[in-house]
Amino acid sequence: MSVFASKEIEYLRNQPLGRLATVDGAGEPHVVPVSFRHNAVLDTIDVGGHSLSRCKKFRDMARNGRAALVVDDVPPPWRTRGVEVCGRAEALAEDGQQGNANLDSGQLRIAQRKS
Repeated sequence: MSVFASKEIEYLRNQPLGRLATVDGAGEPHVVPVSFRHNAVLDTIDVGGHSLSRCKKFRDMARNGRAALVVDDVPPPWRTRGVEVCGRAEALAEDGQQGNANLDSGQLRIAQRKS
């Protein structure tokens, strides 16, 4: 059983971008837009990208293992909706290409805390 509701999974699959928040060694927040996917096998959110393993967000997650991702939008008539994913995070050195050779081999993985 997933930690995400079926409507949340459906919503996540249909959104192109999220905002990833990490914290650096000095405790300063860092928020960036990222592409992502729901990993149905592990029930996690996986983030990939170009040059990912050389980015600040990758170093932040590798150092402290925490992150949050917000995926949201505002469909008419101004009805906000979204999903927040926060919990244990991993910076992984491999499998980030997910079928796209143009992406970095590194990836970020966030496991949602259970309510």
